[in-house]
This record gives sequence, C-alpha cells and structure tokens, in this order.
Amino acid sequence: MELQEKKPYVPTDCCLEVDALIRRARAAQIVFADQGQQVLDDAVAAVGWAIMEPQRNRQLAEMAVHDTGLGNVEDKIKKNYRKTLGLLRDLQGVRSTGVIAQNDAPGITEIGRAVGVVAAITPSTNPAATPANKIINALKCGNAVIIAPSPKGLGACELLVQFIHAEFEKCGLSKDLVQVLPAPISKAMTTELMRQADLVVATGSQSNVRLAYTCGTPAFGVGAGNVASIVDTSANLAEAAEKIIQSKTFDNATSCSSENSVVILDSVYDAMLDALRARDAVLLAPEERQNLLDAMWLDGRLNPAITGKGAAHIARLVGMDLTDRIAAEACSVLLVEEQGIGEDYPFSGEKLSPVLAVYRARDFADASLIVSRLYAYMGAGHSVSLHSTDADQALLLGQTLPVSRVIVNQAHCFATGGNFDNSLPFSLSMGCGTWGGNNFSDNMSYRHYMNTTRVVSRVAERKPSNEDVLGSYFARYGA
Repeated sequence: MELQEKKPYVPTDCCLEVDALIRRARAAQIVFADQGQQVLDDAVAAVGWAIMEPQRNRQLAEMAVHDTGLGNVEDKIKKNYRKTLGLLRDLQGVRSTGVIAQNDAPGITEIGRAVGVVAAITPSTNPAATPANKIINALKCGNAVIIAPSPKGLGACELLVQFIHAEFEKCGLSKDLVQVLPAPISKAMTTELMRQADLVVATGSQSNVRLAYTCGTPAFGVGAGNVASIVDTSANLAEAAEKIIQSKTFDNATSCSSENSVVILDSVYDAMLDALRARDAVLLAPEERQNLLDAMWLDGRLNPAITGKGAAHIARLVGMDLTDRIAAEACSVLLVEEQGIGEDYPFSGEKLSPVLAVYRARDFADASLIVSRLYAYMGAGHSVSLHSTDADQALLLGQTLPVSRVIVNQAHCFATGGNFDNSLPFSLSMGCGTWGGNNFSDNMSYRHYMNTTRVVSRVAERKPSNEDVLGSYFARYGA
C-alpha cells in the first residue's frame, strides 16, 4: 500500500499573526533564561506588583466584572491580591534555574531548565488572577508566555499585560516575554498558538482543556468542578454553615472550588438548615424551586443572565418574594432540596452561582455514596469538603472517593487553591488526576513549567541479595 503524501502546511492569516508573536517570544526567552535567578525573580516580583498594586488591582477587577458580567468587584480585588501574595510567598527563595538540588538523592545533581514558550489558556471567571498566576510560574522558570484569554476576558487580560510591561520597563526586561493574543480571539488562533508553543497550560471550559490535550504539544489541563460538602453529626454546625456561606458567596460562586451541593446527615439535617438560614440562606419552596430550574438552564445550558450573579439578583430575576423571610438584599445563598443526580436533575451539577443543592443522607456511608454518585455525573477528581471532628472520616474519603483533595473544616473555595492556613500551593489551576481526565492531581505550581536535567555520578554500590528483597515472600510462599 502506498502512503499518501502529507499535504504541505499552508499558514492562514491568523497563523501568521501567531507566528510573529512566537518568534518575538522565543527571541526574548532565550536571552531571559540565561540571565540567572535574580533576573527571573525580578520578573516574578514585577508581575506580582503589576496586579497587587491597589489602584491597578481595582481597575482590573472593575473591568473583569464589567466585561464578563461574572462575580463582583470587591471579591475579585481580594482574589487578585490574595492569590498573588500567596504565590509570591511560595516562590520566595526557591531556586528554579541552574543547579536547584544537589545530593538530595546520593550522586544526583538537579538542574532547572526552561521549557521555552508557554501558551496559557485562561477563563472568563478570573481574567486577571489566573493569567497572573500562570505568568508568574512561567517566568520563575525562565519561560516566555503568550496568553489566550476567553473573548470576554480579553480586555482585563490586555490591561494586566499593559501593567506588567510598565513594571518590566523599570527592570529592563523585554515586553516580548509576556504577550496576549490580539482581538478578535478565535478558536483557530488559540489552536495555532497551542500548536506552536512548547507547553500548554489550560484552565477553563472542558472544551478548551480537551483541545489542549489534542493539540500535539505537551499540555496540562484541569477537570470540571462540582464540589460537594459533607456535614457530619460531629461537626460544629455554626462554624460549618459560616464556612460554607463564605465559600459559596465569594465572587458569586464563580470559582470551580465553590460548593455546589451540601450533603447533610439526617440527625443534624434540620439543625444545619437552621444554621444556614441564620446566615441569610433561603430554602426555596417547591414552586420557587421549579421557577429557578426553568430560568437557570436554557436548552440545557446555564443561563448567562444568572451565572455569576448574586443570590438577591437571581431571586428578583425569577420573581421570588423574599420579604416575608429575609431582607431581600441580605439573601446570601438559595438552597434547593434535591434527591436525584444526573442530567435529568440539573441542580446536581455545577451551577456557577450562589445556588446550593441540599441532600439528606441516612448516615456517613450514605453521604459518601451520594457524593460518589455526584462525581460520577460531574466533578470527578477535583475535591470534596468535609465538616467533621472525626479524622478517620477524612482518611476514608481520601481512600474511597475519586478526589485529589479532601478539605477538612475549611471554607472550600479558599482552601483548595492554597490558603495561608493550609499547606497546599497557591494556585488557580487544580489538577484532577485521571478521574477528571488530567495527567496530574496536584495544584499547578512552578514545577509544572520547567524541565529538570539530572547529572548522575557513581556512588558506592548498593546491590541487594535475593534474600534482602524477596525474603518475606519466600517465607510466606516458598522459593
């Protein structure tokens, strides 16, 4: 059989645009990577201050909410600042170029090497914080970055890059180290960027993640969110309710780490609902639940008029009268009692709004089963939240559920991506392992943006005997 001759590659206009960006990025990156740790760290600090400086931070947050219609300004300001501050803390004093470790394993010297040009695919939910996080991690390892933002997030991303370039000018760094695709953002342009880059890091819609995994370039992508929280009989209900409300209301629940369901054990079910109501959550009556269901999904897709909006706004939009239960503007979260799971029960999936599905479980085993069923539908690999004083329950969930993180007695959306009171790395991109279709299950960090070369020297021979390695086997089964 004759092999068909491969058709010659003919670049389109958008390919030529991307090609120009790549060429400039490569030229800048080659110089940058050889300038040593201090220059890399200066670039990291420059990007950090570009987004953390209060006036610029507010501008970015205001533009993000204005352009995307998602979240709220004050929470985006907090997210931009806190996530960047935490990442800078994690990277402070860390060696990421040249010799980064010597004799941690006998006779092994590790050398950090740049990847080259990173294609950073970023979502509309965090059009400043996520690009900044990716840029900082990439620069820490001597790379250049080209960002492919969501179309709605382009304005905020362009403004962020403008602020970064202003800081680079102070440091004498090339602006070509950080670039952004020009408008109009298209799938063709993003695909070409991924094809030409040396590494792809994709956060956002699952279609973008799948595109990254099939682009032919090494890629890291993240899984879908649909976090469930279990409230055990041993939980401090007031504290659990406070943390769940904090997490579910932050930035109008646009984070993939916000709870979408709470599974409450039967013996504390009513008391936990009271604790949530005490924090201005509203439990919907059956008719209100149906009205919300009809409004939230249009042809099977989340309604953009509801996504990322506050609970009070959503209530007004669907005609709810909350005055007899709560001051309408104080409404924090809309609670929807649910029993079913799957496509026929949309409330069981990710909602990207302060709407929380509530499930009643007979006992802890039943609660774990409900969460397992939820993740079989959506959100496998991400994380689970547990409010309990029983440490064995957390270990059991970690050994049985398809999750990469078990977050214990914390406000989940803050804790999952790293917090100042836990030891997870600060990140806005959480790997979900093979459960979520990902090739990693860590919080994405600078280590994912570098190559490592190992120089291997001889050491004293450590060759074991058969008895050393097989003795216990022989004792049980014979040789």
